[in-house]
Amino acid sequence: MTSALQKNRPGAAFPFDNSYVGLPPHFFAAQAPTAVAEPWLIKLNEALAAELGLDVEALRRDGAAIFSGNLVPEGAQPLAMAYAGHQFGGFSPQLGDGRAILLGEVVDGSGKRYDIQLKGAGPTPFSRRGDGRAAIGPVLREYIISEAMFALGVPATRALAAVTTGEPVYREEVLPGAVFTRVAASHVRVGTFQYFAARGDTDGVRALADYVIDRHYPALKEAENPYLALFEAVCERQAALIARWLHVGFIHGVMNTDNMTVSGETIDFGPCAFMDAYDPATVFSSIDQHGRYAYANQPGIGQWNLARLGETLLPLIDADPDSAVEKANAMIKSYGERFQAYWLAGMREKIGLAGEEDGDLELVQALLSLMQVQGADFTLAFRRLSDLAGDDAAAPAFAAGFREPDTSGAWLTQWRERLSRDAQTATERAIAMRSVNPAFIPRNHRVEQVIKAAVEDGDFSLFEALLSVLSKPYEDQPGFAAYREPPKPDERVLATFCGT
Repeated sequence: MTSALQKNRPGAAFPFDNSYVGLPPHFFAAQAPTAVAEPWLIKLNEALAAELGLDVEALRRDGAAIFSGNLVPEGAQPLAMAYAGHQFGGFSPQLGDGRAILLGEVVDGSGKRYDIQLKGAGPTPFSRRGDGRAAIGPVLREYIISEAMFALGVPATRALAAVTTGEPVYREEVLPGAVFTRVAASHVRVGTFQYFAARGDTDGVRALADYVIDRHYPALKEAENPYLALFEAVCERQAALIARWLHVGFIHGVMNTDNMTVSGETIDFGPCAFMDAYDPATVFSSIDQHGRYAYANQPGIGQWNLARLGETLLPLIDADPDSAVEKANAMIKSYGERFQAYWLAGMREKIGLAGEEDGDLELVQALLSLMQVQGADFTLAFRRLSDLAGDDAAAPAFAAGFREPDTSGAWLTQWRERLSRDAQTATERAIAMRSVNPAFIPRNHRVEQVIKAAVEDGDFSLFEALLSVLSKPYEDQPGFAAYREPPKPDERVLATFCGT
């Protein structure tokens, strides 16, 4: 089957310019995708394809075959990447792409390089007895969440396409198979560094670090200590990223070190979810039995993961082990400070503060505590506060989001008093707040409705409708007001699952 794939190369739909394949052979395994029976194109992200400089017309014509793995595009050099990782705190020295195949890389018009990867394209040498396939539900979930994150302004991998395979996959039940095409700044993870460090392969760690600097942080080549500067840059991006997660109520669900990119993008939307009612202890992932990756734990887990990255870089940071540890620890400590600064700056924006005062943190924390006690919906509370910033008549709607509406009055008094010392007009403030407080998020019950319709009825109309709404999350879209609402009690989704 592999030889047949190699012969079926369509025209240059992808202007590939592959670099990862130039690294030493033990960084990956060459692996063509496995053909499927009857591929059908569910969705092609034509806007993203055009941005990447792809031949959109060719993808319309051949997309089902290409994105299922049946046709390997000209210039592709398919491979499965090697990596290790800490999974729920336990270290696995070899993981790797068990059902993902990197077709190659493209460079867009602005000079940015992106990976094109198929998920669910068949087994690889890293499959660990798995079938290398994906079911349609996780594929649709990743498409929806990744594009929603992009629209929300959160750095994330993107969705280029989704196809059905015409073949079943066998999990707890028999499900329709599918393949997801992911676009990423790169797929290099903390776990990629761990793979080489675990083998005592310092040359491999150095080659990977040099590659990451060249690809993501080229200015660091001029730094006095490029590898320490790399560690600092990754810490900076992760602090900013995880703060953004918290600002929109996102819970990744499986923050293993093999799911943390060094580029600073959100990756791997398996058991992820967005909070409805605010509770910092919220967990959705069915495999997170002890809440390791709960909403409020994400900043600390980010720091823990970065410490694991720092360990792999120690021989490069300084030849003196004690000095290397001291320098790396200073960066780990600075991560906490960086995260707090990003998080508070974003929370100031969410409650409409243009300036900075010493009591702002306490004002934010007071609102969050009230929301938790009163069961307020995270997204709606901040959106209604945005409305209230520009129109006092919106006060009843804001108060109605709390179990006991009168409890919001004391905090609103403090908030208005604080706003009186800011220079913004009410109109300016409301506009600014609406630009950071979304009206629409991919609510879990809506995502599940999409998946159910696709699995049970082959109906993708709900998928298309949800994607349309989520593409403009900061606009009111009155015709889709129902998509703003939290789930009814019988619609609540309490657990999400891995699967892609």
